[in-house]
Amino acid sequence: MITEFTPIGAAVGGALLGLGAGGLMLTLGHIAGFSGITEETLPPWPEGEDNRWRLGFVLGAILSPLVYLAAMGSYPPLEFSTPPLQLLVAGLLVGFGAAFGRGCTSGHGLCGLARLSRRSFVAISLFIFWGAVTVFVLRHLGGGA
Repeated sequence: MITEFTPIGAAVGGALLGLGAGGLMLTLGHIAGFSGITEETLPPWPEGEDNRWRLGFVLGAILSPLVYLAAMGSYPPLEFSTPPLQLLVAGLLVGFGAAFGRGCTSGHGLCGLARLSRRSFVAISLFIFWGAVTVFVLRHLGGGA
């Protein structure tokens, strides 16, 4: 199970995210918010706009574990102690939150804060607040994990 902070991996990952988000903004003028890009790969598509870059973005995210496997030779061991139903509910809540907040942590946190967006600052503050509330409830008021 992965529990240790690895500064080199975090720095490389952060640099790659920054390069990708900055590259998308510089080349196509779009924000690299995963939930918005994914939503816009489904019809109806934005009128008069080429949608292929969105499909490539989503396919790249889906296929990236295969790139990791080719580079590293194996996946890191994963261990889930949370029941599958709880993971499903959590995933649905995250999806609802991204739709309700008109964006996810990549769009608001990575790109919105870099552009000094007030809306993104509010969104990220709410993400962090509700994440802390969730952890408190689960750990101290009888939720498990």
